[in-house]
Amino acid sequence: MISVSHCKNPRAVALIIRGASEHIIDELERAIHDALMVVSVVVRDHTIVAGGGAPEIELSLQLHSYASTVGGRIQIAIEAFAKALEIVPRAIAENAGLDPIDMIVALRAAHESGKRTFGLDVIEGKPVDMLKAGVVEPLRVKTQALSSAVEAAVMILRIDDVIASARSAGPQGGMPPGMG
Repeated sequence: MISVSHCKNPRAVALIIRGASEHIIDELERAIHDALMVVSVVVRDHTIVAGGGAPEIELSLQLHSYASTVGGRIQIAIEAFAKALEIVPRAIAENAGLDPIDMIVALRAAHESGKRTFGLDVIEGKPVDMLKAGVVEPLRVKTQALSSAVEAAVMILRIDDVIASARSAGPQGGMPPGMG
C-alpha cells in the first residue's frame, strides 16, 4: 500500500510504502524510484517518442528497407536486428492477450502508410496514434535501451567468435586423431 502525505514544504511529498514483506516493499520502492527517474528525464530533456512499440516498428521497417540496399552477410545481420526490434511490440501484444502476429502485421501496415507514431493500444486491440493517446516514452530511455541491446548482441557475437576460433585451432599437441 502506498499513501501520500503532504509535508509543510509545499513542494515536498512524502510517500509511505507498506507491504506484507520486505521483498514487496523493496520492489515497490524500486518501481517508484524508476518511475520518478523517468519523469525527471522527461522534465530535463523535453524529448519524448511515441510508446506502444511505435519506434521499434518504425526502426524495423527502416532497417529492412536499408538492408535490401546492402547485400551479403551484412544484409542478413541488419535484417536479424530489424526482426529483433519487433520483440517489443510482440511482447506488448502477448502481455495484453492479443495475437502478436496480427498486431505486428497491423502495426507494419499503419507505419507503411505513413502513420509513424502508431503503436499498439492494448485496450482497443489495434494500432492507434500513441501521441494523441498520451502514451509516450522519454527519448533518452529508448536510446539507452537500444544501445544496451546492441552492446549485449556485440558481446555475444565476440564470445561466439572466440569459441569458434578456439574450436578451429584443433587440439594442442599430442598425437593426431587415430594414431595411438
